[in-house]
Amino acid sequence: MNLIPIKKALGVPKYKQIITCLENAIEEGQLKKGDKLPSISQIQNVNNVSRDTVLTALNELKTRGIIHSVAGKGYYVVREHIDVDKKVFLLFDELNAFKEDLYNSLLSNLDEFTEVDIYFHHFNNKVFDKLLFESIGNYSCYVIMPANLKNTEQVIEKLPKEKVYILDQMQDELRAYSGIYQNFEQDIYQNLTKTIESIKKYSKIILLFSEKNQPLGMLKGFTSFCEKNKINYKVIEPAKNIEITEGEVYVIPNDRDLIRIVKKIKEKGLVLSQNIGIISYNDTLLKEIVEGGITTISTDFNEMGKRLAGMINNKEQVQIENTNQIILRKSL
Repeated sequence: MNLIPIKKALGVPKYKQIITCLENAIEEGQLKKGDKLPSISQIQNVNNVSRDTVLTALNELKTRGIIHSVAGKGYYVVREHIDVDKKVFLLFDELNAFKEDLYNSLLSNLDEFTEVDIYFHHFNNKVFDKLLFESIGNYSCYVIMPANLKNTEQVIEKLPKEKVYILDQMQDELRAYSGIYQNFEQDIYQNLTKTIESIKKYSKIILLFSEKNQPLGMLKGFTSFCEKNKINYKVIEPAKNIEITEGEVYVIPNDRDLIRIVKKIKEKGLVLSQNIGIISYNDTLLKEIVEGGITTISTDFNEMGKRLAGMINNKEQVQIENTNQIILRKSL
């Protein structure tokens, strides 16, 4: 492309004039996707500006996802659509029905010209670290769902603090960051307390708990509830061949385990709420109708997505505890 020197005394910061010059080159087809930009030195010399001014311009285009840098080689065009004001890095642990609700709510409430790239770490520290390291400097903000992974603060601290939002689980090491979270320990304790008379009709309450995938607060709140109220309980690791017993009520955080338990109930000829019970986690439309309705402990994921969008739109730096409730249905 032919570099056109920026105008003097225009009343517009020089770095913004450089941005406009590069945007125009992309819109007019002088620069296409995959093309290399003029070097920092070239832009600097033609416009008689400092290196920092050029870097400021390039970094803004980079965080909007229009260009990216390759170490030792330079900057390249990655997007010909330039109407992007914010680009959001969104890192989930895994995709399921309720996170899809959260994601759709987030998208529908973000400002126009905001784009979201979604990734998944699947509870794997190496994947988590790799995705975050590769994203540094490429986004306007970072929405991170660390789940119960260990030492996530060591890579998150590489990001600008004001651009980070923690989602769902707020680990103690991440308390300095903005975000929306659930209080898993308090929520399960309070919601089980609301249904204690129904729970006492069963001989035992069983929590299917995986240390890899589930919040530790959930386990703490469950055991506190059972011990304080002298309720017979057990915590077991989820398994495909789990054995169920008449007279028990199961607290099931994972939907795959829910399907397995419902299948076992049918195979044994048991009847939900009569001689066996279920409390699931995270409400979905399907749980309203399966087996006449599954009781759930759930936060409002649509509200979580809406509130998160507002924080991103307005660059809010706050921590919000999302509300949680138990929805009673036929399974208990």
